[in-house]
Amino acid sequence: MIGNKLQIRVVQVLVNAVLLLAVFLLLMPYLYMISASFKEGNEIFSIPIKLLPDGLYLDNYALLFGETNFPRWFLNSVFVSVSRMAIAILVSVMAGYAFAKFDFRFKNLLFVLVLATLTLPIYVLIVPLYDMMVTLGWTDRYVALILPFAAQAIGVFLARQYLISIPDEILDAARVDGASEWVVFWRVVLPISTPVMAVLGILFFTTAWNDFIWPLVVMTEDNKFPVALGLPTLLGPYSQEYGAVMAGSFLSTLPIIIVFLIAQRRFIEALTAGAVKG
Repeated sequence: MIGNKLQIRVVQVLVNAVLLLAVFLLLMPYLYMISASFKEGNEIFSIPIKLLPDGLYLDNYALLFGETNFPRWFLNSVFVSVSRMAIAILVSVMAGYAFAKFDFRFKNLLFVLVLATLTLPIYVLIVPLYDMMVTLGWTDRYVALILPFAAQAIGVFLARQYLISIPDEILDAARVDGASEWVVFWRVVLPISTPVMAVLGILFFTTAWNDFIWPLVVMTEDNKFPVALGLPTLLGPYSQEYGAVMAGSFLSTLPIIIVFLIAQRRFIEALTAGAVKG
């Protein structure tokens, strides 16, 4: 009996040690990025490497905000990411609701075709998408960064799988009370879908914020760049502002952290409310 408890304890200690090591390895690059944003250029590349700066060198942030378009890039990313996330969530929930709760011809075939698009990497779609943007005259416009990704198969799949679990009796009760399908969707389906919408919000916002390849293809004007595309322009053959890049990289992670924390809270609140009602 004592031997079994000791063995279980040893396993727990080893598992916790591995988890702590994994957390340390994940956090170290991020912590070094924050530290490097407060270092001078020669201090960043000093050997041996020092995790903490000798002092708070704020010129990197002054350079970032005073001599670059970082504020505009940041606002561009916020606008594009929020718009793209909101539209993609709405389209995903609407399509997922249709596939989950309605019967129509070729429903299964259409759903399989939607899932099949998950096998296509973005590099395969770049050429036809760019040709469409040129034809529509959308190059160097924010709409080119938003609308092509308004419908995403992973969102439709997750929304459908979640909405299948909703009892049909809830929807039928709303219809019996005289609610139209639009009212049922807006006042019944959407509030119930808060958990999956939180997951989709984190997924879509993070993807939009970190997108680099597509903006690189369709955007050429510096003042319309998102953060992911603007920061690399600070590193070139005649100018290498690594400190400013570190500062911009650190600031650009904050919106993702904020969205994650907000969505996580909403997700937990929705689950708790559902459990209490149940």
